[in-house]
Amino acid sequence: MARPRTAKGRAQRTHERLALEYPGAECELDHRNAYELLIATILSAQATDVGVNKVTPGLFAAHPEPSSLAAATQESVEELIGSLGLFRSKAKNIIKCAQQLIELHDGEVPTSYKDLTGLAGVGRKTANVVRSVALDLPGLPVDTHVLRLTELLDIRTEADPVKVEMELNPMIPAAERGLFSLRVILHGRRVCVARRPRCEDCVLNDFCPSSTV
Repeated sequence: MARPRTAKGRAQRTHERLALEYPGAECELDHRNAYELLIATILSAQATDVGVNKVTPGLFAAHPEPSSLAAATQESVEELIGSLGLFRSKAKNIIKCAQQLIELHDGEVPTSYKDLTGLAGVGRKTANVVRSVALDLPGLPVDTHVLRLTELLDIRTEADPVKVEMELNPMIPAAERGLFSLRVILHGRRVCVARRPRCEDCVLNDFCPSSTV
């Protein structure tokens, strides 16, 4: 098979290959609904999914709905998430976020980018995670793995995550953007690892410009 010559071609070939490699790709943040995913994703900033998954069972047992979290004290939430980095600012953000859900959205997680990014602690990446995973809407989260792999594959020219998202969106069908991101993230964690990429085991090595094979 000929090597794709364009960034769009490499993005599409990557999407096709990783779909075969990771057919059951799922978000690795444990959640049961959009509210839980929203809060877990806010907590995941500068933290691992494993670390977040250790604190969310206790957090959601204590605060299963936005109304409960909105009424919580800062100190009580800090105790529940204290093993995470930046836990004080994160506690403040998730309490404020829950309050905004109650005051502005009738306790429901909104669907639009404008409303989602208007919530405390929510940027474009978090909005995309919630939209694509919990709400079944188009969204392409751009994290460090997506940034790194799309650079290695020579798919993007931009550096800012939001600009990268805008650059990638036209290359991937809208309904599949979330899966594209999930699979690139999984590949970055399992094969194309930052410190020592395993190019010999990579299903993209026949067309990746950065491959050492």
